[in-house]
Amino acid sequence: MKVAGLARRLATVVPRYAQLAYWGLVAPRLGGRDALVVHQAVVRCERGVLLAVRHDLRGWELPGGHAGPGESDEDALRREVREETGLEVVVERRVGDYRRTGFAPHTARVFACRAVGGSLRTSPETLVVRWFDPGALPSTLFPWYRGPLADALAEHPEPVARHEHQGLRAVLAGMLIDLRMRTSAHRAGSYTRISGRGRR
Repeated sequence: MKVAGLARRLATVVPRYAQLAYWGLVAPRLGGRDALVVHQAVVRCERGVLLAVRHDLRGWELPGGHAGPGESDEDALRREVREETGLEVVVERRVGDYRRTGFAPHTARVFACRAVGGSLRTSPETLVVRWFDPGALPSTLFPWYRGPLADALAEHPEPVARHEHQGLRAVLAGMLIDLRMRTSAHRAGSYTRISGRGRR
């Protein structure tokens, strides 16, 4: 029975990987779309740093998303964090811009944020949201988030500007993390209020 369930879970990834391959490899080369900018938050409080797991490609990552028409970077970030995690945040500073070429070219605009209210919860976009000790980040954190996290924790005096090429190694690393998460006993678990003890 467990084998059949595992096979069903793995079968669902084939069409998803096909969609991701089109989005990351084909669509950017067709032209006709603006350069993609994603706004991401390194959210901290006394519990640590906040990470999330999404439904589509499963691995720990920073919360965030795209700005809507006429929406400022900071407004977009606060809205996305609230929608994905249930938390209200204050944007403290800009960590930097991470221009990524290769697979799914985009710029990740990363900000350091502080949680000031709300209740930690999942959403239609996020399977799990959880606080982590910055010194003990999970092995299933997507590797392209390690640099922005390190820069945010280092508190550089000025925003950084970095270029990263997302080649085959990054794609394979992401796929392996996704498969590990899908085939593990990983379950949604942490619903924590900003003040109070939190449950696992």
